[in-house]
Parts: sequence; C-alpha cells; structure tokens
Amino acid sequence: MKAIILAAGYATRLYPLTIDKPKALLPIANKPILDYIVDEIETLPEIDDLIIVSNHKFYPNFTDWCKEKETRLNIIVLNDNTTDDTNKLGAIGDIEYAIEKLNIDDDILVMAGDNIFTFKLKDYYNAYKEKNSDFVLVKEMDRIEDLRRMANVEITDDGKVVGMVEKPQNPKTNLAAFASYIYKKDTVPMIKKYLSEGNNPDAPGFFPSWLYKHKDVYAYTFTGECYDIGTPESYKEVNEIFEKLN
Repeated sequence: MKAIILAAGYATRLYPLTIDKPKALLPIANKPILDYIVDEIETLPEIDDLIIVSNHKFYPNFTDWCKEKETRLNIIVLNDNTTDDTNKLGAIGDIEYAIEKLNIDDDILVMAGDNIFTFKLKDYYNAYKEKNSDFVLVKEMDRIEDLRRMANVEITDDGKVVGMVEKPQNPKTNLAAFASYIYKKDTVPMIKKYLSEGNNPDAPGFFPSWLYKHKDVYAYTFTGECYDIGTPESYKEVNEIFEKLN
C-alpha cells in the first residue's frame, strides 16, 4: 500500500503564518502537523512508500523536512509544478498526478496534510481490511455549519455509503466526511476516468461522492477528534489543546 499526503495548497486564509511555510509544516505543540500524520502512518506495516504532493513554492520546504525526518518509510516528495491558486491541480488532480508520475498500481491511503487527529489510524485500516472495500472516514457532527462545509454522508446499518454530497446546503444526515480515504488497487484507475469525464478536481470528497455510485464504498465512523486548521484562530485553538495533552 502507498500513502499519499496532499500538501499542495497555499493556505492563504492563514496568512501571514503560511506566506513562507506550508500549512502541513506549521508546528502544533512544537511538532509539525505533518509529523503527527506520518507517525500514525508508520503504525501501518503494509505501507512502504509515503508520497507527499507539494506545489512548486513549498517543494524545498518539504524536501528539507524529509532530510530531517526519521522514519522507516520511503518518502517521496513530488512537485506538482503549480505556483498559486490560479493554476492549482486540485486535490483529486494531485492524486492523479502522483499515480501517473510514480506508476502506482497498488492500494492507496490518501490523507490531507493539514488535518491533525486523535483517533488511531490502525483502527481505520482494520475496518478497511475487514470489508475489503474502498473507505471514507466520517464523524457525527452536531453543527449544521460544519455539515454544510464538508461532504455529507448517508450509510446503511453496516456502514455502506448510499449517499454522499460535497458541501450541501441541506445535509440529510449528521455524518461528515474528513479528508482521509482508502482506495483499493482496482479503484485507482477510476480516478483518471473521473477526471476525464470533466468532474470537479478540487475537493477530495467529490471523487468518493461519484465512486459510491459505481462500486461499494464503506464509511468508518471514528471517535476522537480531527482538526482541519483553516484560520489563525483555529490554529491557535488547536495549539492550546495539544499543549495541554502533552
């Protein structure tokens, strides 16, 4: 299995924090966000290659981080050659870029490089192994504002996805999908098909919203927290939370 971390965004809402540093390398309790993610990925012995997709601006930041990071994983940093929000490939475009660039023919774990979480990635992986199907990560959310800004998911009693809509105005359930996905080897070529049909390449939730209509997709409902750091205020809040934990 290969792990792909999406880190090619410019995080302009976090300025000035991210003018010269990618969001994934911002410290939380004196440790880069990316380190938290990689440390969890390391708990999955099935993963050998870790692929970080960066933009051109922050590519040197990630290569410098890679030289210092101690890990058993083979880390590959890819430059998607985009320079700002006007020519970015989008999250799904970046997944396909990594697949084509590295000729990936394997199961893949896809994660956003700016989400810091407290659940165990191993539990998510075990659910995937049990069902042997594609998976999305979901959590019950109470606030309608949160449900509107994320992908909203409908599932059966055994967790099969029967509905998924990115950023709906009128969510049908209280389940929101976070940017962490596990796709089987035979699903990987379907990402190219999805893009070739002219579908939205931007938010990563658009692909599984299309995929569940073509093959079985299941949802893993996690307990714990997953923080999407999007503003200076939320960054400060998460820092305070993790400083107390540590």
